[in-house]
Amino acid sequence: MASLLLAIIYMAFISLGLPDSLLGSAWPVMRLELGVPVSFAGVVSMIISGGTIVSSLLSSKMIHKLGVGPVTAISVGMTACALFGFSASGAFYQLCLWAVPYGLGAGAVDAALNNYVAVHYSSRHMSWLHGFWGIGVTVSPYIMGSCLANQQGWQAGYRTVSVLQVALTAVLFLSLRLWKREGDAEDGAGYRDVHLRQAVRIPGAPQVLAAFFGFCALETTAGLWASSYLVGARGVGPETAARFTALFYMGETVGRFLNGLISDRLGDRVMIRIGVLIMLAGTGMVLLPVEGIALAGLVTVGLGAAPVYPCIIHSTPSSFGKENSQALVGIQMASAYCGSTFMPPLFGLIAQYVDVGLYPFYLLAFAVLMLVMTEWLNRVLAKKGRAA
Repeated sequence: MASLLLAIIYMAFISLGLPDSLLGSAWPVMRLELGVPVSFAGVVSMIISGGTIVSSLLSSKMIHKLGVGPVTAISVGMTACALFGFSASGAFYQLCLWAVPYGLGAGAVDAALNNYVAVHYSSRHMSWLHGFWGIGVTVSPYIMGSCLANQQGWQAGYRTVSVLQVALTAVLFLSLRLWKREGDAEDGAGYRDVHLRQAVRIPGAPQVLAAFFGFCALETTAGLWASSYLVGARGVGPETAARFTALFYMGETVGRFLNGLISDRLGDRVMIRIGVLIMLAGTGMVLLPVEGIALAGLVTVGLGAAPVYPCIIHSTPSSFGKENSQALVGIQMASAYCGSTFMPPLFGLIAQYVDVGLYPFYLLAFAVLMLVMTEWLNRVLAKKGRAA
């Protein structure tokens, strides 16, 4: 039964990744049909991100009342409905309206599944879980591209992913009894309904939130602005720049599957330290004036990023206690979304009004922040006698 549930959770994370790259891949066509400027994609993205932040912060309360299984099933159902709404939208304001349930559903399921795997499964499964998310993000542009190439329109792309989400919702509702583990009367049992003010006062919580913020700020900025930096500041051809941007994401996804082979042996804390140091080295390589080293540095940042996110999440129950873990994971998700939502646009302003060449320095600042905060966290946990 545990293996069957794990397979369902893997499917859920593929599904969670599927919608994440649909908007970007379809927007050049969508905006022309809807008659809006290129920049309006940012409005939709911000609404989705706002929903994910809110639902992440509320996830502990929802799971405490309903349990992990029902929250996951309901949340995936919400994203399925929202994606179908996207496919039926004929005006920009309709996209904005459907972006609300999309974001609310995505944030809740992300927090629920991450904590459930952290509590009940080993570190290698957490790494593989996020590797499956990478598969979803990678596959969805191909789905959208196929629909566009076959003259079916961007609506068909959203509708196809919506059908996949509906199928997963049905599977999740049928599997609700599997979520009740031995020793838990309900799958949400054992977790404290910790308020935000209480959670951030737990020793080590501010450090892990700052580290998560820095990680997602670096990861998202690195992927979003890599091509612009390579073309605008380093004179790299657009095709080469696009290829190495894709390699950045591929390195992160492949790295997570490889991390799963060694993470249980080395432990979360060691994997986090290794990942942060590799990211720091990668950003340093991007700074160097040799083009080949700079390109390799971008891939190195992706490889270094691979273990950090899943290992921080997996270490949460052991670092802060299982009873606090759901609340902490929800707040960590919210902090992560803040970093990925607000920091890349900030660099966009820097690139436009100052210099796109500041890209590696911007990344380096967040890499240093991560290193300082994770090492500070280690010292706090050592004083508490917690093992990560």
